[in-house]
Amino acid sequence: MLNKILGKISKDIGIDLGTANTLVYVKDKGIVINEPSVVAVNKNTGQILAIGKKARNMVGKTPSHIVATRPLVDGVVSDFETTEQMLKYFIDRVHQDSFTFLPRPRVVIGIPSGVTEVERRAVIDAATNAGAREVYLIDEPMAAAIGARFPVQDAAGNMIVDIGGGTTEIAVISLGGVVACRSLRTAGDGMNEDIIRFARDEFNLLIGERTAEDVKMAIGSSHVEDKELKMAMRGRDLISGLPKEVKITSSQTREAMSRSIKIIVNGIKATIEETPPELVGDIMKRGIILAGGGTLIRGLDRLVAERTEMPVSRMEDPLTAVVRGTGIVLEDLESLKEVLVSTPDDKDFK
Repeated sequence: MLNKILGKISKDIGIDLGTANTLVYVKDKGIVINEPSVVAVNKNTGQILAIGKKARNMVGKTPSHIVATRPLVDGVVSDFETTEQMLKYFIDRVHQDSFTFLPRPRVVIGIPSGVTEVERRAVIDAATNAGAREVYLIDEPMAAAIGARFPVQDAAGNMIVDIGGGTTEIAVISLGGVVACRSLRTAGDGMNEDIIRFARDEFNLLIGERTAEDVKMAIGSSHVEDKELKMAMRGRDLISGLPKEVKITSSQTREAMSRSIKIIVNGIKATIEETPPELVGDIMKRGIILAGGGTLIRGLDRLVAERTEMPVSRMEDPLTAVVRGTGIVLEDLESLKEVLVSTPDDKDFK
C-alpha cells in the first residue's frame, strides 16, 4: 500500500551515472538533467558548495580549502558520501516542481559491466540513501543497446562499443544477455591525460584537464583527415614558470591520443575473437555501433572499420544512449526485467 502511494507522488527515474557526466531520465518526460559529475566541497566544514556545472567551473580555480572533485573514478563510486549527496541533489531537482515532501522514486542506474559485487553494492546503497525506494542496475552496454533500439531479446548478435569518460564498455548482446564483453579503464579521460602528457613532453607546457578536454573535442581525431586543424593551447611554461601559448595541430593531437585509441581498438578486436562464429556473422550484417561521448572523436568509426573489417556506425546522439536505454527499461520494467543486473528482489540487494 505504501509503495503504491509513494509511486503516485514520486517520479520514476533512469540515471546514467558516468565518470564525466550524469544524465537523468524521468518517466513520461524524457531527459531532464545533463550535468557534469563534479561536486565542490568545503574541506573545513564538509559543506557541499556546488554540484554539476557550477562545480565544474570551479575545477582548477579553487582556494586550498575548497575541492572540486569527481566522486566516481573509472565509472565506479570512489567517494560514497559525495556520490550519495550528488544523487540526492538530482532526485530532489527532478521533484522540485511536484511539491513532493519526501520523493521515493524507483531508479534504474547504468553501471560499467566490469564492476565487482562490492562496487555494485556501493551504487545501490548510495541511491537508496539518496531517497530511492527501489534500485535496479543495468550494464551500460546493454542500456546503450536498448537506447539504440536494438532487439536485444532476439537470438541475434548485436555489438556495441560505449566510450565514456572513465570506461570503455564493449559487448556482444544476444537473447537479453551479454555473450562477450570487455570493460576497459581507458576512455575519454585517458585521452585527456595523453594530451596533457604530450604538451608537457613536446612543448614543456603544463596544461589543465579542462584545456586538454577542449583540445580533444575541438581538433582531436583518430584517423588521417583531409584538412589539418590548429588550436591555441595555453598553460604554464615548465622552464620559465611563466604563462605560455602554443599552437597544436590535429595530427599532433592524433599522435598524442594514439595510445588510448590503440587500447580501445585492441579491446574491440579481442571481444570479437571471443564471440561465437554465428554471432560474428550477425555482427558482420548489422555492423558495430559506437555510443558514448568518446565516439565523437573524428574518424574513430573509420579507424575501427579498417581494423575490424566490419561496418561501423555511430549512434544518433551517442552521449545520451545509456540514459535513453534506462528510460526505455523504466517504461516497460516487467518485460525487460531479465536484462537487469540487480533488482530489489535479488539476494545481494537485501
